[in-house]
Amino acid sequence: MIRNARVEDLDALMELYAKAKEFMKAHGNASQWTGGHPCRELLESDIEAGQLYVVEDSGKLNGVMALISGEDPTYRVIERGAWKWTEPYLTIHRIASSGARKGIFTEFLDFARSKSRSIRIDTKDTNVVMQNCLAAHGFQYAGIIHLANGDERLAFEFHEPEN
Repeated sequence: MIRNARVEDLDALMELYAKAKEFMKAHGNASQWTGGHPCRELLESDIEAGQLYVVEDSGKLNGVMALISGEDPTYRVIERGAWKWTEPYLTIHRIASSGARKGIFTEFLDFARSKSRSIRIDTKDTNVVMQNCLAAHGFQYAGIIHLANGDERLAFEFHEPEN
């Protein structure tokens, strides 16, 4: 079941992100989500904004993502590529799985697709696991974007054609 995250989920969410960070380090991506990111305050802000979602199975949180509506400022400028689709989009940020079961990304993507035909996401160039996941789910590479702190990310987009 996908539902909005709640403040009382924060401890479990911090544990889930810690597991995701361990997984990334073990798979060659030790430099993403460092320095305490995502921090508890950011997650609280996401919860307050109604944009943090969890996958819950029998009372256990197995996945989390921020699904943000509206223009993402870090996506305004794209280098070494271009956005193919310019219509309104949703952005997926801070997506993670506990690793307890497979299919979390697919569930989140289906949920996002029920709300918009256009979805954007970015990841670090060392996050090959995520890049492969995105390709397997129909995301197309769009180019390079820069976060507010200047860090470079690979940007991807998914667009479902009209019926």
